[in-house]
Amino acid sequence: MPSYTITVNGLEISFKTDADEPRIQVAQALLEERFAELSKGGRYISREKLLTLLALGMADDYLELRRKLAGQEARLQELLERR
Repeated sequence: MPSYTITVNGLEISFKTDADEPRIQVAQALLEERFAELSKGGRYISREKLLTLLALGMADDYLELRRKLAGQEARLQELLERR
């Protein structure tokens, strides 16, 4: 399993994963983009608050996608049962 070291919001993080490097780079870019959005407005927000807001936002996105996927799977099952 390859290991990676990336820097997100000035914090260096090392980890191992089965994900390939392009996937890691896309994830890192998404995190940096979200951090930039959260820190707009010129106010100072501590790294801890930024990380917490980022985690909450991404968890909400994940849960919403799971809800939508479940709805689509139910709809597909409905359509299959009509056949």
